[in-house]
Amino acid sequence: MECNHILVRFGELTTKGKNRKLFIRKLCQNTKEILKDFSELKYDLSFDRMYIILNGEDAKAVCEKLKTVFGIYSFSVCYKVESDLEKIKDVCLQIVEKQPGQTFKINTKRNDKDYPLHSHDINTAIAGYIFHHTTKTDLKVDVHNPEIMVKVELRKEYTYIMDNVILGAGGYPVGIGGKALLMLSGGIDSPVAGYLTLKRGVDIECIHYASPPYTSDQAREKVLDLVDVLRHFTHGKIVVHIVPFTELQLAVYEHCEESYAMTVMRRMMYRIAQGLALKNNCLAIVNGESIGQVASQTLESMAVINSVISMPVLRPVACMDKLEIINIANKIGTYDISIRPHEDCCTIFTPKQPATKPKSYKAETFEASWDYEKMVLDCIENTTDIVIDDNYKNIENLF
Repeated sequence: MECNHILVRFGELTTKGKNRKLFIRKLCQNTKEILKDFSELKYDLSFDRMYIILNGEDAKAVCEKLKTVFGIYSFSVCYKVESDLEKIKDVCLQIVEKQPGQTFKINTKRNDKDYPLHSHDINTAIAGYIFHHTTKTDLKVDVHNPEIMVKVELRKEYTYIMDNVILGAGGYPVGIGGKALLMLSGGIDSPVAGYLTLKRGVDIECIHYASPPYTSDQAREKVLDLVDVLRHFTHGKIVVHIVPFTELQLAVYEHCEESYAMTVMRRMMYRIAQGLALKNNCLAIVNGESIGQVASQTLESMAVINSVISMPVLRPVACMDKLEIINIANKIGTYDISIRPHEDCCTIFTPKQPATKPKSYKAETFEASWDYEKMVLDCIENTTDIVIDDNYKNIENLF
């Protein structure tokens, strides 16, 4: 008998009380979108579980995709059989025979309280059957640290039997917490910030500041490739807003002291980000700032830069060290893309001695020397939008 189902457990979603149904419906919707290439799959939703009926689809391939679905605590490939003890015994024996190891445990959860045997009695009956029919020598029961764990969920009409628990991505279903705009530079930190934002159920669009000819097509391609990784943790597509930033960036360096150029430039970026966020129904801005990592990320700098907007700014990696961020980047597949040697607009004009404790009044004095507001509006109006999905590399004139 082949595995015919995948049992999905919700984890944190079960704490949601009256909102539980909303969260679970969103999770089911996201799961179907991420698994859309498996056309034969069917779905059965219950109070605390989701069952995916394989209908001949490749269980291993489906499991790999399921690992990217936020909102899933864990899942198991399983067998669905009639709630007949003899049939249950046969499947449990099959599992023990297939799996490597010489110790096992049967763990029965009896949802049907009218069933004539209690869980302990069912465990004993199954274990006894396995001992009498197994081809393995020296097979033993180990209730503490078994090499083979067989889980039996006994319900009224059907029983689900599984031998594995695969951890899911956790978190909340993407989109349940609204939408935010991710400031994506192309470095290591901001893609990780995007991933962690998605994990908390917040959908994202991305904004990238391009300064041609000082930044290259390869730098933009790197950013789009990062988004191509992140979209696999969502419903399959993410919009990227490419901002033409050259003229405004040059104006900043023309009208500011070198030590304040980075501060004022970041203030301009925040203004543009807020304008695009409001235009695209985003409720917050997200970035990859980590406290103290560079001059613009001291608390003093963050306060001065943040003061130009009223929208919330989320900083998921703010309290992580660089190694923690790199570990996540490697895990999600963005690190090798982020370290490609193509500079973004934040690195091409880096001041030799940037202000680490800037003052708002000084930044405002520099900004008052030219009409930056019109340039900010021009950046917003002339932004190019690119949808990153399965076909994005086929778009004409993409680079």
